[in-house]
Amino acid sequence: MAESLDDDDAIAGRRRWQQSYIDGLRITDTAAVVAAVFVAHMVRFGAEDMGVAFDPLTFTYNYEFVSLVLAMGWLALLAIFRTRSPRVIGTGVEEYRRIVSATFKLFGAVAILALGLQLDLARGYFAIALPLGLVLLLVGRWVWRVRLARIRSTGGGYRTSVLVIGSRDSSAALVKSFQDCPSAGYAVVGVCHPGAPGGIGGRLQVDDTTVPVYGNETDVLKAIEFSGADTVAVTATEHLGHRGLRNLVWDLESKQIDLVVAPGVVDVAGPRLHMRPVAGLPLIHVEKPQYNGANRFAKRGFDIAFSAAALLFIAPVFLFIAAAIKTTSSGPVFFRQERIGLDGKPFQMIKFRTMVDGADRMLAGLLDSNESDGGVLFKMKDDPRITSVGKYLRKFSLDELPQFLNVLKRDMSVVGPRPPLRREVEQYDGEVARRMLVKPGITGLWQVSGRSDLSWDESVRLDLSYVENWSLVGDVLIILKTVRAVGVGSGAY
Repeated sequence: MAESLDDDDAIAGRRRWQQSYIDGLRITDTAAVVAAVFVAHMVRFGAEDMGVAFDPLTFTYNYEFVSLVLAMGWLALLAIFRTRSPRVIGTGVEEYRRIVSATFKLFGAVAILALGLQLDLARGYFAIALPLGLVLLLVGRWVWRVRLARIRSTGGGYRTSVLVIGSRDSSAALVKSFQDCPSAGYAVVGVCHPGAPGGIGGRLQVDDTTVPVYGNETDVLKAIEFSGADTVAVTATEHLGHRGLRNLVWDLESKQIDLVVAPGVVDVAGPRLHMRPVAGLPLIHVEKPQYNGANRFAKRGFDIAFSAAALLFIAPVFLFIAAAIKTTSSGPVFFRQERIGLDGKPFQMIKFRTMVDGADRMLAGLLDSNESDGGVLFKMKDDPRITSVGKYLRKFSLDELPQFLNVLKRDMSVVGPRPPLRREVEQYDGEVARRMLVKPGITGLWQVSGRSDLSWDESVRLDLSYVENWSLVGDVLIILKTVRAVGVGSGAY
């Protein structure tokens, strides 16, 4: 019999690191807001007449007083919008969204107040404070998030211990997902298989990880005691039933254990999932993917603006790379290759040439050396066709820069699935073909998640996840992650 763990200690441990993390966020948030209003005041008004002054009788004030009120209101709204809630800290998009929302609500309230009371507020002061404060807040949260991810990835703590209730397949899938993303901070410490014989025993093997099995759905409370879990994840609601799930909620409330329910909708994320109470039951409604109409127009507008700005900014880099290619190997500067785009339409993708001239004709003799899982893609770490300059260009994805021209020609998007070759598309089944519902991209989830190190199946899964859950905010985040991935230079060859 395994020795039980004190779940109270596990809960207390999680609360200690969460509170420590939140205290750190509170300090950096305060520093960001104070710095923003101080800089705005100094730039707009200088250091004259420093000192808070407000006369309630004549309703006169100076900007030291305005800065004090603004900073206090800003910090209050960050708290009201629960930007430091344990549910969102370290999660990225939702945390950032709440900060942006709180900031704009604050300045919207200031504008309404100024209009209603006919206050003559200095626009320049707020024009400095708003963007500076928002940037400092977001950068502060990003720094904390990077630190948290590093600690979690190295096994240093700040993790949530999860007990899974589900079938072997669904439990294994959840364990695998948490393994592949250690920075999320979830570790499965036990499993309960509905319908399995009661009692502790058995093991669930997922790759190199062995997870103990603690009986079935009736053994959850004992499993929590033995595993030390502070969170229960349910993937098998059909076995528990309405009454069983409700009773589980009540039991966990008394023990202060968190409960999460995995809807079982693979690769469909938050923007498409909406909880709707129907006939007294909480039903999850899955919205259809948004590819057309205003969303496609917004994506196209973003592509044009971003690509035009990028080409203007990197024009000197273009000239330098072109000269390096031309002087070190014979052949053209650019390499054009047929790729398959939106709705299966072919186009000529433009890249800087990184291989010897005529490399396509040499491919047949190298197919036996293919190192890509699945056999659909061709990847070879020490491809003899790559030039000395080409190796450097590929490592930092500089060979991809001319694809901004493809974006302006409407063949590609800045962010999207990887542009496939015709021979790859010919091997697609119906599921993989969904990648072509949107334009291929210069970068995408595949670019920020491992690049050439990804297996074929993982590359397809990421592309389908992007197609199913596209959003403009998601595109911006992928671009920011791409900058980091390219700077590191890993996974590219």
